[in-house]
Order: sequence, then C-alpha cells, then structure tokens
Amino acid sequence: MDSYLLSLLQLCDSNLPTGAFSHSFGLETYIQNEQVVSKQTFAKWLQVYVREQLVYNDGLALRLAYEALVQDQWETLWNLDRMITVQSMARETREGSARMGQRMMQLGMELYLIPALVGYQDRVQAKQSSGHPAIVFAIIAHHLAVPKSTAILSYLYSCTASLIQNGVRGIPLGQTDGQRLFQELQSYLLQAVEKIEGLDEDDFGITSPGIEISQMKHERLHIRLFMS
Repeated sequence: MDSYLLSLLQLCDSNLPTGAFSHSFGLETYIQNEQVVSKQTFAKWLQVYVREQLVYNDGLALRLAYEALVQDQWETLWNLDRMITVQSMARETREGSARMGQRMMQLGMELYLIPALVGYQDRVQAKQSSGHPAIVFAIIAHHLAVPKSTAILSYLYSCTASLIQNGVRGIPLGQTDGQRLFQELQSYLLQAVEKIEGLDEDDFGITSPGIEISQMKHERLHIRLFMS
C-alpha cells in the first residue's frame, strides 16, 4: 500500500482549514446574474472552469513546480509564484489565493518538516513571494513522494470539490445533486491531467475571459456569500 495515501487524503479533505469554503472564484457573479441557476448550468460552468482556469493556471503551475522541485530549481519555483500571482487580474481572487496558500503553507509546516516550505514562508514574510496553494501543494506532494500525475489529479479534485460545495450553498442545490455533479465531472478531471502533462510553459496563464470578468465584478456585488 502506498505510504503517502493517508497524508494525501488529509491534504485533499474539504475539512482542511485553508479557507476554500469562503471563495467562489467568480461563481457567485454567475449565480447572481442568473446564468448558473441549476445543476445543468453549474455543470457547464464547472467544465469551463476546469478546462480553462485549472488546466492552464493552477494545474500547470503545480506540474511545473513539481518538476522544478525534482531538479532543485528554486528560482524556477519562485518565478512560478510570481507568474501565477501577477496573471490574476481580479484583486479578490489574487488575494484569496494568497491567503489560502499561506494557510496551507502554515498547516504543512505544522504537520511536516519540509525545508522548501520554510524557505517559501521566509520569502512570503519578506514579501518576495505571495504564496499560492498550487505551489504549496506541489511542495508537500513532492515531500510525500506522491507521483506527479497523482498530485495534479488530487489538487484538481480538491479544488473542484470545494467549488461544488460552495455551489450547493450558493445556488442552492441539494447535496445529492452535488455528488452527482462530482461523479459526472470525474472524466473531465482525468482528461485535464492528460492535458496538463502535455502543455509547455508558454501555455501558462490562458484564462476564460468570462470567468476573469466575473471575478473582477464580484467585489461590486451588493450581497455576497463569498469573499471572491
């Protein structure tokens, strides 16, 4: 049995206190504009989010970070933090990701002795890096000897599970619909991993304009359940 499995499950657990439950990453804008109002419309939104936002941003960043860790390329790792931060146009999304990343970083340091996390936190405290959950996840997964493709899939699972939980609250939907949605999305996650594995660094940062605009508009909503 793989020794990393239980630690990986813990890292992906929705109860991990990273603050993901507070962020919709633009979904709430679609809900208030009555563009996401049902299981079917939410499923379409999730597919686009996975195919664009997660594949070309978080997922690719995680893959590149993992590969940098394997080769001890620290400057590449820190450059990835800068790239994934500056390409996020929406302030709420940018700041929310940093808060989640820093919280995951702190939890990782409480649970494991990982020199790379210590170095990352030092850079965050010195305001040289922002801290991003995809990069923190890569550092912990590499430390646990989780295979790269498994680490990518697990991160996509964690992000998607949090979004589905938040969609169930925000639309709202029944809990069973949320579980059906996740089951239907599993094939998209597997395809996303294959896509990420075949991308080049030059592909990094491609984002759906609709999602990016909704993230920027979110801070102007009059009533909000979520911070982004």
